[in-house]
Amino acid sequence: MSRLPFKLEAKTRNSQARAALIQTLHGPVFTPTFMPVGTQATVKSQTIESLKRAGSQVLLANTYHLLLRPGPEVLKKFGGIHRFMNWNGPVLTDSGGFQIFSLPHSRSLTEEGATFKSYVDQSLIHLTPEVSIQTQRAIGSDIMMVLDQCIPATSPHAIAKEAMELTHRWAKRSLVARDDSPQALFAIVQGACFTDLRKASADTLSTLQVNGTGFDGFAVGGLAVGETKSQREDFTEITTSYLPQNAPRYLMGVGTPLDILEAVHRGIDLFDCILPSQLAQRGVAFTHQGKFQLRRSVYKFSEDALDPQCGCTTCQNYSRAYLHHLVKTEETLGWHLLTLHNLTFYHQLMSTIRKTILLDSFHSFYSKKREELSQSDDANPPKPPRKTKVNRFEKYKKLGDYEVLISPKGFASIGQQSSGEVMHSVNSPTEESLQVYVAPSHFKTRLHEQPKLILWDVGLGAATNALLAIEAIQKEFESDPLLNCTVEIYSFESDLNSLRLALHHKNFFQFLRHPGPDSLIKNGSWSHPTYPLKWSLAQGDFLQTFENTPAPDLIYFDPFSSKTNSEFWTSSTFQKIFNKCNQNQTQFITYSASTRVRAQLLNEGFFVAYGPATGPKESTTIAFNFDPTMANLPYRLLDHSWLERWKRSDSKLPAGLPEFEQTKFIEKILNHPQFIKNLDFQGDTRTK
Repeated sequence: MSRLPFKLEAKTRNSQARAALIQTLHGPVFTPTFMPVGTQATVKSQTIESLKRAGSQVLLANTYHLLLRPGPEVLKKFGGIHRFMNWNGPVLTDSGGFQIFSLPHSRSLTEEGATFKSYVDQSLIHLTPEVSIQTQRAIGSDIMMVLDQCIPATSPHAIAKEAMELTHRWAKRSLVARDDSPQALFAIVQGACFTDLRKASADTLSTLQVNGTGFDGFAVGGLAVGETKSQREDFTEITTSYLPQNAPRYLMGVGTPLDILEAVHRGIDLFDCILPSQLAQRGVAFTHQGKFQLRRSVYKFSEDALDPQCGCTTCQNYSRAYLHHLVKTEETLGWHLLTLHNLTFYHQLMSTIRKTILLDSFHSFYSKKREELSQSDDANPPKPPRKTKVNRFEKYKKLGDYEVLISPKGFASIGQQSSGEVMHSVNSPTEESLQVYVAPSHFKTRLHEQPKLILWDVGLGAATNALLAIEAIQKEFESDPLLNCTVEIYSFESDLNSLRLALHHKNFFQFLRHPGPDSLIKNGSWSHPTYPLKWSLAQGDFLQTFENTPAPDLIYFDPFSSKTNSEFWTSSTFQKIFNKCNQNQTQFITYSASTRVRAQLLNEGFFVAYGPATGPKESTTIAFNFDPTMANLPYRLLDHSWLERWKRSDSKLPAGLPEFEQTKFIEKILNHPQFIKNLDFQGDTRTK
């Protein structure tokens, strides 16, 4: 007997869309519905009150993260997550299976479960189906998920079958571990992009029982992890066709409003995704006129409401110009207001979809809405096709999330479409790289003073920094045949499409006329045929891959900004880098001149200096894990005048730093040896 009463209220013609009522321990849920992601018992930038105003019915939390912090003991003391976070509505908890997938270099997987290294205190965490269910019981969620093994959707059949069968065995153990808990439990259908495996998984899980009790609902897992959009839609429809009609269906981790519309059409009831909050942080809003990127200057003077058809607090009270201002100044209020709007838009969309299903008019709504949700305010719309041959540049100017942009000055850069950020937007890529990164590296001195040089290139992008460094290093080897130094360069990147796109346009990026980039993509490395110089690719999440890379002597820190890659610019990340470099004397170079970034570097023990100016920036940042004045390096450290400006700054503290830690942070900066010892090196600030 189900522990989650489910009533199918309506199905619509010419579609698999359906409306239902789910009765949870904390109230009813009307489907289809979207569940905001509150990974750590909070939806980023939102309060419980704003979530209720937006129309949220169910929140999603993550078992893996809550297991590490605050821990089951805290949640038990509060009687569960509802009282802990002051939310009286339903909660669904993910099992931690996605972390097994997303941290392949930080865990080991066996039949028993997965072993992780905690990101909180580096202790080993053994996550088994039983531990996952025990933690979810302590959380007190209304709907628990079984622990599963998620793999890339593009995996071979044999690997997909093996992972599916392990998921089935873990699902049975999860049923046993639930015991007499009144909480509902969902199974997760796996099988990658193989029809026979999807059918086998759905059939097995829908009939699996322990002591006469089966699962209360079913999730479609293993999608939105590498497959194409059409594959995701096809296998969503295939999977739902094999699932019971009398139980809820949940598509995990999907997605955009258009993705959700397509999935409802294919029979899905429940959705979750981080996009409403994540994209809001980058200045992206979903509206009835399409997707807007509020960073764009077209909104600078706009008095219009963000979305005239939306009744949320954001749209009723603030102009597009003000939201543009908040996004450009990186104010957290902008993140809050745009997330509030995005969630309201999602919930309004789900409410409208439900009404059209109940009125049996969904199919006509679906046909019209698809076009509306596909629109955007793309600042560079494609030119109308010519009657003759299509311009090659227009045809190949985009790849994945990246596009080639031509500046008014005539040079080309690579831009990321989703965030609106541009690599080297003011000066040409080569000019900026030589000025900010290569010149301060002082290769002529370094290569003569040390037997080995390790360079980290964090944010490979179009390979500008790495290749110009290689060119400078080659010149030193050519000028001195007796030079005895081994050089290893490690470039960190998760998405190689930016480099692939630039390689299509070598006429714009002439520094790519070099054998290294093609070898890097094909083989993962390139070695100079004559000199002891090797260039290697560390593909994946930098925060996971750098631990397995030799400690650097020199770091080019060039990822996208904190609004796009917030996790790169935290005290935690700088602490990890500092600890990794502890055995070396390391120089850290970045384009950022942010007060907050500099303060966080100081807080973690770095000595911080002004780097060269570039474009409109009066300076960049160079940091050291040692006292650079002892080596007479030609940089001016941040001095007491900077310290006074920092004291007055609104950005002097890390974003979200708890109040009880703020005093400690401030004292650490004030007592930094750089200021206590008055180490204000007044030498030449230019790089030589």
